[in-house]
Amino acid sequence: MPKVKVNDITINYEQQGSGEPLVLIPYLAADNACYAFQVADYAKHFTCISLDPRGAGETDKPEGTYSTELFADDVAGFMQAIGVERAHVSGVSLGGAIGLWLASKYPQKVKTLSLHSCWPKTDPFLKVVVGGWQAMAKGLGSVQEMVVQGILPFCLTPELYAAKPEYVDQLAAFVRSRPKQPFDAFLRQSNAVIAHDALGQLGKIAAPTQITFGRHDIVTSTRFAEPLKSGIKKSELFVFEDCAHAAIYENVAAFNEKTLAFLNRHAG
Repeated sequence: MPKVKVNDITINYEQQGSGEPLVLIPYLAADNACYAFQVADYAKHFTCISLDPRGAGETDKPEGTYSTELFADDVAGFMQAIGVERAHVSGVSLGGAIGLWLASKYPQKVKTLSLHSCWPKTDPFLKVVVGGWQAMAKGLGSVQEMVVQGILPFCLTPELYAAKPEYVDQLAAFVRSRPKQPFDAFLRQSNAVIAHDALGQLGKIAAPTQITFGRHDIVTSTRFAEPLKSGIKKSELFVFEDCAHAAIYENVAAFNEKTLAFLNRHAG
């Protein structure tokens, strides 16, 4: 996998497909492989560039305070380092939060913005949930096991657990197969989630934006739909009725179809 020096870190990434560049930003604790179910379809239309954010995967994990704005600065520097002037940008959850800062601080770099299970500013409920994940990761002594036992149940509906237990087991095995994130790096990443506030940046986003939520998501529920939709001028909203926080895994076909339709509409 290629690596590139950006700011004070070395960023690891994967590139696949052909066409206009599409930068995929992972969610909390994840590396570039989290978009495996999307890249297979996206790469038929776009050059998919999936990166490991600061603190995750095989990208450096320096000490210090992380923020969603800092992550966005990293992505902007990363794009410059690999020679991508402008790209479609897509992110799930934390990846979307980073996208908000990227599109508002570096509007010339973002052709379209895709925000999935995103939120503009962390509220008291989200702080409690993420704090619980931090406590669980510390107690288990493993970020991966915390993701499987703590985060995954928020990502998928109870109905999916009941109907497709073997699929849930496959997702858990996938999480365990990826590079292990040290607890201190997870703490820095998750503290960035807790401190996230891009509410004042929304009016600066000029790119056409797709906003999606899962109807059964309680982490970043549709309570965040209105502020995002009203704050971002050229935005459209879609709700996946049968999904929780991770429509990218719960209904792959519908998610890929809906998101690709948006991207293709704004390509060229």
